[in-house]
Amino acid sequence: MMGARANEPPAARTAGAVVEETITFDDFYHAHFGSVTAQLCAYTGDLGHAQDLAQEAFYRALARWDRLIRYDDPVAWVRQVAWNLARSRWRRLRTARNHLLRQRRTEAEVAGPTPDRVAIDAALAQLPANHRRAVILHYLADLSVNEIAAQEGVAEGTVKSWLHRGRTALAGLLDENTDGVCDV
Repeated sequence: MMGARANEPPAARTAGAVVEETITFDDFYHAHFGSVTAQLCAYTGDLGHAQDLAQEAFYRALARWDRLIRYDDPVAWVRQVAWNLARSRWRRLRTARNHLLRQRRTEAEVAGPTPDRVAIDAALAQLPANHRRAVILHYLADLSVNEIAAQEGVAEGTVKSWLHRGRTALAGLLDENTDGVCDV
């Protein structure tokens, strides 16, 4: 096709005419904000911080929207930025916690989550980080094994292994923790 530039997606053809497929940032945001937030909430265990992280990732996407719209999967870029922000948040929290421990200050007690949530969060927290990410991306983000492999930069077999090991570990951890968990 004449006139195509590097780093630009191919245009769709309709009855001999070339039609550009475009999506507005607002449509993109409304279509993906909820799922990105849900993934981050499962990873961080805090809905408020998950919403903040997703908002920041989408803000960064808006600043680059002209380039980002040309990507094959712009939501993967947003998701990766959000996960990077979450990791940075964990590092900052760890540093702050260590500082507080050195100062020997005690934290105020806050009402806790439900027993079900505690069991699931505790079980997820015991998984290795790569297994936890794979389980969250597969079951909460509904990403395929191929998509997770591409995002994490590993082979599909590795993702399958992470998912199998993560499910096996969760099953064992949740079976052991059923004493205080309510039946639904």
